[in-house]
Amino acid sequence: MRRRAKALVGVLSLGLLAGGGWLAVGPELRALALTHPTDTDVLFWSTAQRDAGFRALDQLGWVVGNRTVERGEQVHPLPPGEPLVLPASFDLPRYLAHQRVAAMVVLHDGQVIYEHYGLGFGPQGRWTSFSVAKSLTSTLVGAALQDGAIRSLEDPVSRYVPDLAGSPYDQVSLRQLLTMTSGVRWNEDYGDPQSDVARFNAATPDPGVDATVSYMRDLPRRFPPGEHWAYKTGETNLIGVVVSQATGKPLADYLSEKVWAPYGMEQQATWLLGSTGHEISGCCVQATTRDMARFGQFVLDDGVIDGMRVVPEGWFEQAGTKQADIGQPGRGYGFQWWTYDDGAFAAQGIFGQGIFIDRARRLVIASNANWPVASEHTYWSEREAFYRAVQQALDAAQLR
Repeated sequence: MRRRAKALVGVLSLGLLAGGGWLAVGPELRALALTHPTDTDVLFWSTAQRDAGFRALDQLGWVVGNRTVERGEQVHPLPPGEPLVLPASFDLPRYLAHQRVAAMVVLHDGQVIYEHYGLGFGPQGRWTSFSVAKSLTSTLVGAALQDGAIRSLEDPVSRYVPDLAGSPYDQVSLRQLLTMTSGVRWNEDYGDPQSDVARFNAATPDPGVDATVSYMRDLPRRFPPGEHWAYKTGETNLIGVVVSQATGKPLADYLSEKVWAPYGMEQQATWLLGSTGHEISGCCVQATTRDMARFGQFVLDDGVIDGMRVVPEGWFEQAGTKQADIGQPGRGYGFQWWTYDDGAFAAQGIFGQGIFIDRARRLVIASNANWPVASEHTYWSEREAFYRAVQQALDAAQLR
């Protein structure tokens, strides 16, 4: 499950890299230029190439490009808090080194209790999110519900994307799309060049039809809707199309309008675009780690900004609670969030990107890293051990 849950092979086909024009895009890419990647898939870059490239994917000269998520005039403060004191049994320096952590920001009650940067990265740099973007996309569904642009999660997907009419998505609700229980057949095997996740970004779309919609509407049904969970990056991309169709706005603009600007993110972000000009909803938001921590705090604030509700009341309680069984004890899947039975939940992306949220402890942990592998049980287990160590530290502090 963890391997399936983290990658996005096709959307990262950086075909222009081999052409040479990418060498002059900016200082962040000088190290990448010197390493001369010849493979067009970041999963097969060297560690050094990823170290350079993950902080500059939006500068790589994509065919379509990216769209800016504008910040506002005010910045949400992140004041210092009581420094985090981890249990003596947890070896933090070893953890940071083994995880190859580029950045970590830990908030408690909205205050910074720990902050770390590595790999030559810093607080002003932007790192790509990979599948962490899925949780941002699902939040925009909540905003569209609050705005009335989406009527109900029980509506069929085809109500908002008419080009899906006559496909299996006529019988799939938005709720089932959010929880990845559509029952539509999909293969997310990143090692299989014939899998859907490998093929759908390279497929030629029907004229005048969004690339994701063009591919997804031809997929057959495998299970009845709502009965079977399967991780499907293509369906997160479809969620983004639903939001942009319902609101009449590009996702980057809507994210800026509803969250990024009013909540007070410090820097603008960018969102990479697919072949037909729509944001890649399941991937690829470039943002500072501090701003990703702010997004986690926005979630802890229940989606309320200056007394104004951005998402319906109780949205994040639903989104961060198990809605689908993924076959792992103590774990589940919500609305594009990975859930824990203790009430915590997380956004997760390949190579060690994440936002962990513990509502009971008022805790947010935003992490960016460059693991030696895209996804492997050892690294996820180590990451979760760190989460538990932070929880234990906060509990111990309460007793003092």
